[in-house]
Amino acid sequence: MTTVYEILRRPLVTEKSNYLVNRLNQYVFEVDRNASRTAVKEAVETLFEVTVLRVNIINVPAKRSRRARSRRVAVRQPQFKKAIVTLAPNDRIPFFEGVE
Repeated sequence: MTTVYEILRRPLVTEKSNYLVNRLNQYVFEVDRNASRTAVKEAVETLFEVTVLRVNIINVPAKRSRRARSRRVAVRQPQFKKAIVTLAPNDRIPFFEGVE
């Protein structure tokens, strides 16, 4: 059985996730491949002491790209699972504050 520390892998900080944090009070995390919605909800509530209203999970497929200086070398980015967590209007995760 996985612990709450193994379910949440890392926060995803991009332009879109920054918009979600500031406007919609939604936070984006990369999560374990076997994590369910309820497991993600319990992990976020336990680690950050906030109230989670909704969890959306997205499986991001693997992508192929080429190296910048080589035509023949193709690199494969691994697939991963991400969760978009919606918090109650008065809750915040201070880890994401100050990122612009």
